[in-house]
Amino acid sequence: MMFIKNDIVSLRIAEPNDAELIYRWENDMRVWHDSETRVPFSMRQIEQFLFNNNDLMSEKQLRLMIEDTKNGTQVGCIDIYDYDEFNLRAGFGVLIDEKYRGKGYAKNAIGLLSSYCFNTLLLNQIYALMLASNVESMFLFESLGFERCGVKKQWYRTSEGFIDQVEYQLINTK
Repeated sequence: MMFIKNDIVSLRIAEPNDAELIYRWENDMRVWHDSETRVPFSMRQIEQFLFNNNDLMSEKQLRLMIEDTKNGTQVGCIDIYDYDEFNLRAGFGVLIDEKYRGKGYAKNAIGLLSSYCFNTLLLNQIYALMLASNVESMFLFESLGFERCGVKKQWYRTSEGFIDQVEYQLINTK
């Protein structure tokens, strides 16, 4: 069942039958630096999250699958996390499978979810955190109207040294 969609992407709640794909994405060490992951996830952890913890109101986070609207292919996922109903804000995280990058899926998914957060959840702001080395993500969020609002210097340690973390936010102007 689709949650929200446009001509390019459809977003739906991640379900237990998505566990294998999410397991593959979450355990791809090439993207661990973007999600600050240090250890792999077990299939059981992924399944438990999907069965019990994928709930925005109780767990303050929600994972949605991103699908190509035309053919139903699962191309990635997008998360709302750190949901704060008192201060009316939440963070966004997005992952597009490597073979589907550069096709507009992330931009459309973030646009749809931003509208949902502002018009249905009535949030005041949404934000995204990324490493300063992730230039593609910075351009993506800037193209959607997010403004760079902060930098945490030498925030993330890598084998090559420390990298800054950059914060972007989008304020609801309605």
